[in-house]
Amino acid sequence: MRKLILPLLFLLAFGVGARPAAPPIRSASPGLEKWTVDDVVLGESIGGPQVSPDGRWATWAKTSPDKDKNEFVVQLFRTDLASGRTVQLTRGTESCWGARWSPDGRHLAFLSGRAAPRSKSDDKEKGEDDKTQIWLLDPTGGEPWPVTELAHGVARYGWAGPNALVFAAQEGPTRRESRLKEDKDTTVVVEDDRNEPPVRLFKVDAKSKKVTRLSENKDRIEQLAVSPDGKYAVAVHSRSLRYVYDNKTKPVVYLYDLAAGSRRPIFSQPKYNVGQVRWAPDGHGVYATHEHSSQPQLNQAGVTELHYYDLARQSGGAIDLAWPRGLATQTDNEYAAGFVPVRDGFLALLADGVRHRPARYRRKGAAWERQWLTGAHARNLFGLQAGVDGKALLYAHSTASSPTQWYRARLNGAKIEAPAPLPETNDHFKKRAKAKTEVVRWRGGLGDEVDGILYYPHDYKPGRRAPLVVLIHGGPASADFDSWEESWAYASNLLCQRGAFVLKPNYHGSSNYGLKWLESIAKGKYCEPEIDDIEKGVDALIRRGLVDGDRLGLGGWSNGAILTNVLVTRTTRYKAAVAGAGTVEYVSDWASCEFGEAFDRFYLGKSPLEDLGLFVRKSPFYRFDRVKTPSLIFFGSEDRVVAAQQGWLHYRGLQQLGKVPVRFVMFPGEKHSLKKIGHQRRKLQEELAWFDKHLFGKEKKEDEGLKPDSPLAWALKLQAAKRVGNRYGLLEKGKLVPETVKQGALHVGRFEVTRAQFAEFDRKYALPAGRANYPASGIGFEQAGAYCAWLSKTMGRRYRLPTEEEAEDLYEKPESGENTLDAWAGYTVNPDDALRLRALTKKLPGPAALLKEVGSGRGTGQEELAFDLGGNVAEWVRGKNGKGLMRGGSADLPADAKGGLEAGPEYRGLRVVLER
Repeated sequence: MRKLILPLLFLLAFGVGARPAAPPIRSASPGLEKWTVDDVVLGESIGGPQVSPDGRWATWAKTSPDKDKNEFVVQLFRTDLASGRTVQLTRGTESCWGARWSPDGRHLAFLSGRAAPRSKSDDKEKGEDDKTQIWLLDPTGGEPWPVTELAHGVARYGWAGPNALVFAAQEGPTRRESRLKEDKDTTVVVEDDRNEPPVRLFKVDAKSKKVTRLSENKDRIEQLAVSPDGKYAVAVHSRSLRYVYDNKTKPVVYLYDLAAGSRRPIFSQPKYNVGQVRWAPDGHGVYATHEHSSQPQLNQAGVTELHYYDLARQSGGAIDLAWPRGLATQTDNEYAAGFVPVRDGFLALLADGVRHRPARYRRKGAAWERQWLTGAHARNLFGLQAGVDGKALLYAHSTASSPTQWYRARLNGAKIEAPAPLPETNDHFKKRAKAKTEVVRWRGGLGDEVDGILYYPHDYKPGRRAPLVVLIHGGPASADFDSWEESWAYASNLLCQRGAFVLKPNYHGSSNYGLKWLESIAKGKYCEPEIDDIEKGVDALIRRGLVDGDRLGLGGWSNGAILTNVLVTRTTRYKAAVAGAGTVEYVSDWASCEFGEAFDRFYLGKSPLEDLGLFVRKSPFYRFDRVKTPSLIFFGSEDRVVAAQQGWLHYRGLQQLGKVPVRFVMFPGEKHSLKKIGHQRRKLQEELAWFDKHLFGKEKKEDEGLKPDSPLAWALKLQAAKRVGNRYGLLEKGKLVPETVKQGALHVGRFEVTRAQFAEFDRKYALPAGRANYPASGIGFEQAGAYCAWLSKTMGRRYRLPTEEEAEDLYEKPESGENTLDAWAGYTVNPDDALRLRALTKKLPGPAALLKEVGSGRGTGQEELAFDLGGNVAEWVRGKNGKGLMRGGSADLPADAKGGLEAGPEYRGLRVVLER
């Protein structure tokens, strides 16, 4: 499938149409600040929650950016489910994931590639990377320790009783592998089954660290589930390295009796495409997901069924979910299958279009009884975990306009009760404007109703048509949901704040809509009804009077890019296109894509060896002479899902025809999904610049030699400041008043109130020659308040001082470029040196001799700069108790004063806030 390999299934959806869902338009609590690229790229996420055996605690993993490593790092946390108290369990620059509680709850195991403690006598080669190993820690505190030290690392594992773990790992190096390493021979033989080391089962004693081999298989175990009592294990064996490519030699599933050392096949019918395997908490049976389709010989796309194997009866079969669309995928929980075993059955997230339907299933004899989950958040759950008793519940809730939040709760039967949030991530999202969203529907390809998600421009005004960007999800067996999705691949709010609608259509072939919908593009119909769906969705928005049909853009990643590439060969109405990792020529793709034969067999029905003409007809490459849309192309150099050669074909084809602008951006070392923070940032920057130029008509021509956050850049932007003659400010009603600019949610003075501005209020205030643009200094709190009151009365609008709460965001720690005592001293000044230096400044002529003209220091802000927030004069704010507080740096204080010193009276001034 042209989908992003887990954990990143790329989405895109929208819907326009005949009848809006209720409510027709919904938005999160409106934010006030604009989004930046880093807001999106540096976002955090939570996943992998696990409830302790006694239901007291939950562990979970937080993924956070590490700018120094240029990648994301995962660390583990523990939350007390009763009190909500949370502690961090792991730290460092190496990721820790896959946490599992021991059966007695005394230990927590996890996987990590972190370096193990080593003695000086260790002769491990310096610089050699540690492989993924199993680590243990005491969940009440203390340092973790490794229990395995394997050459190839651990792939899968599970507890086998309180003191042992069973894991799957590749066998140790063969003589051949060691020799190649010694020779520094990195040659790759493709699909070399004969020499690829097997992945086998092993057992390790948690105390002695003794490892025992449990299996002698010649193939590779790719999935593992250990029974709760540690007596059995279910393993999925991959028997061919070419299976992903052609789906011909299916994996087999074995039930291992670990005590007897025997195994037997289960789920062995040819129709089975087993996905994820989990044990029932009582150990009496095994659940397994199965991808059901009309082409069971191909494991490409299907409706996810749930099957159960009973150990005692040695038989299994499908569970009747009474829901033809099957199970959903937990999009907010590491893309796990949408079910959670509990003692009396299981919890499920069922596929239901743009949302999931949560349910509880209980066994009743040979049948299953279903209850729909209820509660305040039940409508929009996208991640789920529970304790074995089915009472302690963890879930992820979001909408397309409200960011994801994980909750802890109690499940009383089927009712979610007493939800309380886990620690929040992405706290800055609260301050960002969020697009209103609407679930919309329209009549699409094949005469069917299509739906999806529509994002509104941040500045939307009814009756005014706006540009539209269509973002198309990957897959095709994926979907866009009424859930939060703001990523480097699909950053809707960055487009909405530019005044555009964003349309995300769940076209034919998307998942979550049932088998008929999923297979409507199979067997030769690929890239046909999907195109109609998208085009008719755009037309519906134009008919509604929302969208300007002359200002359309589109883009997507993976299958979204493929559909983008097809669309621009069939219509010229799109003004800009962005295609990430998308195929343009299917003959070469059949060979180079890691699942090319299986994908093409499922969706096209043939291979190019059987019908070359079909593959030529499906390839946009041979219709590039029709393209009139400026096209931006992205690829990772090591992509095996859609090989980078497709990018070269795309680029060279349009370049040599010379009819449209084209740009090709390659990310070295990246595969199908970009992992490096720098590459994710660059992707968004390039994409936004492309839309700015070709769709929004707002191209920003920046000098490559100019660092945006530099004194020269501040000086250039300072030219935008309003002046009356040579004095900063605005002339209104005959008075010189402060200019205000937007800083987050506030409109604040671009500068500190100047001496010339303050003298309009206090005619006795000294205004020495050449100091009109210096900050007003020596100002007391009462004077500052009186100035704001006078200004408000004179101008007929309210001016005031910032509040203590507003100051937390407005005045950040002074940075380089501010007028502080550090800048004057030439080094980082501590409090003791500060006292000595302040005494020396008394020898300088005149009061407040260290002050500079406003605008001499650092500028802060996204578009409109405010200056000197971290230096020059300290500024009065109104405290919670109504009394005055000093905030911001000053010229007579160290940059990091740590609250030990206050600005001298002569270095105190003010900055105004204008209420609008």
